[in-house]
Amino acid sequence: MTAASVPDKPALEGLETKWGGNWEDSGTYRFDRGSANRANIFSIDTPPPTASGSLHIGHVFSYTHTDVIARFQRMRGRDVFYPMGWDDNGLPTERRVQNYYGVRCDPSLPYADDFTPPFEGGDGKSSKAADQLPISRRNFIELCERLTIEDEKQFEALWRTLGLSVDWTQTYRTIGHDSLITSQLAFLGNVERGEAYQAMAPTLWDVTFRTAVAQAELEDKEMPAAYHRVSFRKPDESTIEIETTRPELLPACVALVAHPDDERYKALFGTVVRTPLFDVEVPVLAHHLAQKDKGSGIAMICTFGDVTDVVWWRELDLPNRAIMGFDGRIIAEAPDVIVSEAGRAAYAQLAGKTVFSAKQAVVELLRASGDMIGEPKPIVHPVKFFEKGDKPLEIVSTRQWYIRNGARDEALRSRLISHGADLQWHPEFMRVRYENWVNGLTGDWLVSRQRFFGVPLPVWYPLDADANPVFDQPIVATRDLLPVDPSSDTAPGYSADQRGAANGFVGEVDVMDTWATSSLTPQLAGGWERDPELFDLVYPYSLRPQGQDIIRTWLFSTLLRAELEHGVSPWQHAALSGFIVDPDRKKMSKSKGNVVTPADMLEQHGSDAVRYWAASSRLGTDAAFDPKNPTQIKIGRRLAIKILNASKFILGFDGAADAPVTEPIDQSMLARLSVVVGQATASFDGYDHARALELTESFFWTFCDDYLELVKERAYGESGAGQASAVAALRTALATLLRLFAPFVPFATEEAWSWSNDGSVHRAPWPSQAELAAGSAGNVALLDLASRALTGIRRAKTDAKASQKSAVASAVISGTAAEVALLAQASDDLRAVGRISELVFVDGSELAVTDIVLDTVPES
Repeated sequence: MTAASVPDKPALEGLETKWGGNWEDSGTYRFDRGSANRANIFSIDTPPPTASGSLHIGHVFSYTHTDVIARFQRMRGRDVFYPMGWDDNGLPTERRVQNYYGVRCDPSLPYADDFTPPFEGGDGKSSKAADQLPISRRNFIELCERLTIEDEKQFEALWRTLGLSVDWTQTYRTIGHDSLITSQLAFLGNVERGEAYQAMAPTLWDVTFRTAVAQAELEDKEMPAAYHRVSFRKPDESTIEIETTRPELLPACVALVAHPDDERYKALFGTVVRTPLFDVEVPVLAHHLAQKDKGSGIAMICTFGDVTDVVWWRELDLPNRAIMGFDGRIIAEAPDVIVSEAGRAAYAQLAGKTVFSAKQAVVELLRASGDMIGEPKPIVHPVKFFEKGDKPLEIVSTRQWYIRNGARDEALRSRLISHGADLQWHPEFMRVRYENWVNGLTGDWLVSRQRFFGVPLPVWYPLDADANPVFDQPIVATRDLLPVDPSSDTAPGYSADQRGAANGFVGEVDVMDTWATSSLTPQLAGGWERDPELFDLVYPYSLRPQGQDIIRTWLFSTLLRAELEHGVSPWQHAALSGFIVDPDRKKMSKSKGNVVTPADMLEQHGSDAVRYWAASSRLGTDAAFDPKNPTQIKIGRRLAIKILNASKFILGFDGAADAPVTEPIDQSMLARLSVVVGQATASFDGYDHARALELTESFFWTFCDDYLELVKERAYGESGAGQASAVAALRTALATLLRLFAPFVPFATEEAWSWSNDGSVHRAPWPSQAELAAGSAGNVALLDLASRALTGIRRAKTDAKASQKSAVASAVISGTAAEVALLAQASDDLRAVGRISELVFVDGSELAVTDIVLDTVPES
């Protein structure tokens, strides 16, 4: 790129297209691995956005934070590895495909060649499974891949418009060929080292998606409920009363439990009582988790009403009498301990019902039997939901795959805490959230999912002589077979016709949790086991940028996989962005319906303006956004326009940037700019980009409003040392300011830079105090004093109801002796800008402009 002529009317419009194409053609942001060395690389483990639907304003917010850091490091001379991935597998993609094409997956159906979906482009807001066309798993996956590729194109176009300095030759998809191999290879390593295992256990289950849910994917929602007081019968026919919000689980009751110190129930521990309606004998036990002050102080343990039931069931070694099906309905077959005719008849009235209907039925039965004491007492309490679900979770017993995460391994937990302590957190207080999560883990990481569009778990199971799976002897894929899909690929050592046959095999149909793939983003982007040279260059990464809300999921799971596979932390720094909140200070999210999509905003205001708004917020700080009055964005647009206009104005003066800077006010300006460079650099080094922007912007407006006005007459004047000094100082400042602003407003700065420089500002070296040293020997305070004096002159003219262009016969500036002595060094420029014939400096208590006398009396 060679220096371009200055346009007559600089404008922001069209700069995104102009410079986006230029950067791509020139490879401005390309990672040059041929010349890179490990010590000089700054590698970024970029968050792969979920490629399902549309980006929202929160994406623009957090990804801008990452980009300003990347741009700063690149200008500091680092070889920046800045890839982009697409997180395209998982539930969000499946739901979008179902709604978009009007289909649903039925793995029992055969593959259909040349399948055409019922429609394309449905919003799916009222789509129901019954209205969707069932199709084979392979057909469904093909639609997932088709739609995600189209979504990714739109995402990339928006990221380019925003000006992300991503190296677009370094991209990956979490469901792509290389990612499948990497994810399956890492899982095989977990299996071989005993870190991955399968178990039949109580599992949090989403009845809508029909899949297991991990601890990290939970969220509590306040929901209405009611306490039902129910009586159990002791052997002597007296009663004991419990309170429960889940009376429909009475058939699954396995015990009553009270606190061991509760005097009311100590005599009952070790005895039995009989359940109402179903007449099943259950023990009365003691456990420290029972709450003496909750309800009647004694609770029923059911399999399973909530996670506390699971703890009691496990620690008290109780039987499993689960009655909840995968569809959220009561299963048809009653627990075998219900043997009485009345009990089985009561259960028959519940079979097949939803939780809501079964609860109503049980309440009516309890009223009829006299075992219901009083009326239900309404309450509101927290209920666990899948973060993407809209129905409360149930707990069902399933066989699932797990990866050890430190919940039951103190040594592993300790190593994970140690990695968190070594990691540099920005802001620092985010470390506590990570440590609280690790210390609060109650179970290993459930990584299998009963879904379709995901990375298949690479295992099969042998079948015994009766064609039953032998789950504790899994057949694990070998590396040379990867990637594999056991649901269609044949197990090693078997033939295809042995699938499902006695003494044959059956393939695992579950896929990995999407976080089990996303937790490997450093390996996916860095070419682990695929491109060892690249991986050795970039790993461990310099930076993990992400949202604060996924510390427990993405950050933790990535750190866990790195510890298990490599024994080291995957990054040196973690940068956590805050949330975007609406004008009511509520977090913006798709589920709340208050998100703002950024495309229109970028088109209306320009990318630099939107980036300015995002970059104005510090890491870890929430930012309010009002789409009806985007004040910060408007300020950003004004700044970008001012950068163009100020650059044009400065480049219009004749002179050279390397002339000696001899005038005290010019030296003072450069001295002040040198301080800004030092402070902005230190702020960036401390991951406080917002402070760097604030410092630069504050100086810039003083520079434009005051310094430019002070020296423009001299800069326009006849050639000489003073004129050359002004032009040199202005051009030096401009070159410095364009580089300071470049990470924040890349389009305007690149445009202005191109008018007087070859090459890209984004490949120019970050400004240093050393390069300003020659012209910055002046007193820093002079610029501030001159700015205050200029403000006083302007105010005096305004008070006199005169134009700022009015000539002044005389003016007096008072101040302390030190102030007026210093300010006198700028007297010629002050006289010129104020059109003052005679300027007098006198001693006073404070800096002020007094006794201004106009040449003419202003018109009334």
